[in-house]
Amino acid sequence: MGHTRTTDVLIAGAGPVGLSAAAELRRQGVSCRLVDRLPARLPYAKAVGVQPRTLEIWDRMGLARTALESAVPMRGQLVYANGRQQARIELTLPPEVPYGFAALPQYETERILEEYVAALGTVIERGTELLSFTQDGDGVTSMLRTASGDEEELRTRYLIGCDGAHSTVRKGLGLSYEGGAFPEEYMLADVEADWDLPHGYGIRSTHRTADGTTDDLLVCIPLPGRSRYRMSMLVPPELSAQPADGARAAGAGARDPARDGARDRVPEAGRGDGVAHGLEGGRVPGLSHIQAVVDRLAPIPAAVSRLRWASVFRISHRIVNRYGEGRVFVAGDAAHIHPPTGAQGMNTGIQDACNLAWKLAVVLRGAAGAALLTTYDAERRPVGQEVVGRTVRHARQGMETEPDDPVTVLLGEAQLLVGYRDGPLAGAPYGPAGAPQPGERAPDCAGLALPGAAYPVRLLDVLRGHPGHALLLYGDGAAALAAAAEAAGQLPGPGPRTVAVLARDAAEDASAALGVPGYRDAAGEFARLYAADGPTGFLVRPDGYLGARFPLADTEAALAGYAATLSAPDARS
Repeated sequence: MGHTRTTDVLIAGAGPVGLSAAAELRRQGVSCRLVDRLPARLPYAKAVGVQPRTLEIWDRMGLARTALESAVPMRGQLVYANGRQQARIELTLPPEVPYGFAALPQYETERILEEYVAALGTVIERGTELLSFTQDGDGVTSMLRTASGDEEELRTRYLIGCDGAHSTVRKGLGLSYEGGAFPEEYMLADVEADWDLPHGYGIRSTHRTADGTTDDLLVCIPLPGRSRYRMSMLVPPELSAQPADGARAAGAGARDPARDGARDRVPEAGRGDGVAHGLEGGRVPGLSHIQAVVDRLAPIPAAVSRLRWASVFRISHRIVNRYGEGRVFVAGDAAHIHPPTGAQGMNTGIQDACNLAWKLAVVLRGAAGAALLTTYDAERRPVGQEVVGRTVRHARQGMETEPDDPVTVLLGEAQLLVGYRDGPLAGAPYGPAGAPQPGERAPDCAGLALPGAAYPVRLLDVLRGHPGHALLLYGDGAAALAAAAEAAGQLPGPGPRTVAVLARDAAEDASAALGVPGYRDAAGEFARLYAADGPTGFLVRPDGYLGARFPLADTEAALAGYAATLSAPDARS
């Protein structure tokens, strides 16, 4: 064993969540090491759905266009039952939302993030496993086994466990992981189908018995490439590991989790921890297994071919009792697992990572105390609880049973309604009823005009690339805007990206003496979406949520109050 090495943060697990944590930390100037026990990226299209909210996060990093160039747009879903079309669901969002839904194989998501992180100086240490860790008041000591088989002791300020459903970090913290499992077993397969169905539409086809029970299921999600899909279906008897009776995952009496209420605590050996979730080894479906289901359930006759990979998988729903303890945290599947309904898991984990990373960066810069890190659990665990509950409910009853209107349901699936209005960092509200408030998502808007540019830009274009806070100052008077801009130094650490947004009717030369970049709200979209009915300041957090909203004349006091909240979030009145 060599000498103890040091770095700011160790991230265990280099899937999309661990890579996102590394990306945000490196963007913030924090050193980190990223280890993964696997020797190479897995070539499986596991998590494929990319939500609009995730694309907004990637836009801030400069990655949204790269991701979309490799993805396929998800335009909707075709729903069939017993051979008849039941619905055609269009995934149409309000026009002010900058991105739609997309499908991207997980290995492509990982490739894009891995290249981004490598360009920032952090390379995945493949074949390196976290064996154990201990923490004290000053840091965390981790024991690693490297690809060569040697053991290394690493000293860090913090540890993040992004190491999946069987997380070593979660177990080392002694966190509970309560929930249950679906009794059904499923197959996943990456294949091509020669049908002529609308491009960019998912397919859900079921067979229902006379009493409404679903006893056969086919779900197809489009992937990049000609007629390529990730298909999921119930496991046939010959591949089932369960007894040949009515509880097994296929055959007479089998039930679809979209309709089955009998659940919970199905034990299964999953790396010795009883968590039955994810891909299983040993039982590999063949093309004939996939074709048999397609023959029964495809809306039109189709032949499947070019099987890239297939697996049996299980589904559980669990969540930890807290997202961290001391200097050690969990994110993604290490913190919450649930049905894949609505493609919520990976996207929720990516947002976990971004929430935690910017707060770690502020603390490591000495701009706030460790109390700020308690807000990670306070903000993100309620989100995890809601996602677990919603996906289980949708798996059992279907999305059509939601009481909200279809647009609200779709916005929820897009993760655009996630917010922290009741969290410890959300300051006092300001502005008219219905206006975006602290803790809520900072909306994008179009139609901003920059003097000298012949084309309008979006707010995301203005904020892209800046890793810290952003201060948006809205008004029509140059003197008031310039005075507010001078107060930006009140924020802890590196100053925010300060931008003036001039009201549409402001004087033509108003931006000349601002001292900060000035954009005209030429289309009036900023005023409409932010409900700015007078001179107003908006502080946007690094993760894209409003940190504060205040009268422009109170900029200095508002920023000082926000800085104080970061330093002592529990002291907020």
